[in-house]
Amino acid sequence: MTNLFENINERNIEKLKRILRANTIKYRKNVNILSNVNQDDFIAIIDSGSILLEASDYEGNKTIMENLGQGEIFGSLTTPLNNEEISCIAKEETQITFIEYNEITNDEIIKTDSYIIFIKNLIKLLSEQVISKNNRIELLTKKTTRDKLLEYFKIQAQVKSNKTFTIPITFTELANYLSVDRSAMTREIAYLKEEGFIKTNGRKITLLY
Repeated sequence: MTNLFENINERNIEKLKRILRANTIKYRKNVNILSNVNQDDFIAIIDSGSILLEASDYEGNKTIMENLGQGEIFGSLTTPLNNEEISCIAKEETQITFIEYNEITNDEIIKTDSYIIFIKNLIKLLSEQVISKNNRIELLTKKTTRDKLLEYFKIQAQVKSNKTFTIPITFTELANYLSVDRSAMTREIAYLKEEGFIKTNGRKITLLY
């Protein structure tokens, strides 16, 4: 995964942040990060910790849109965050740096040597997010809980380059992410284990196919 400040030394990173008027905030676990943020025009970099982007329907049912960790980004360019049905929850103590889009194109930063590297990193990160969102679409087009699980496990194995991986979210969150019933998903995981498709140890999964 690309880091937004990759290949930029620490001194120039701090200089870039000053020019960009970046604002760094720490959040406690379970806080809705969007509750005190201008949601119309920003990029947010997760410096440490992790977040869940969730959507709620009119009945209060939640669907996990994205699970993001250290080094990843989110913002109004990629997600309609001005929608009241969207929330961004800190899964743990989390530090986030916010940058407004209009600051990225100001004349002062364009003149710096680090600017081109920064923009290249930003484009790479956005490309990685497009791939992630396409994977999510592919998951949701699967008709059965089994097919969704197998597709999700395949994607995780590809991300980790290993057939053994740990699911990065709880099983309840995974059911929300896959838009399936939690009990039905648990039964299907047990069937996949019995039939020799997978081996499990808590949230640690090993693909056997």
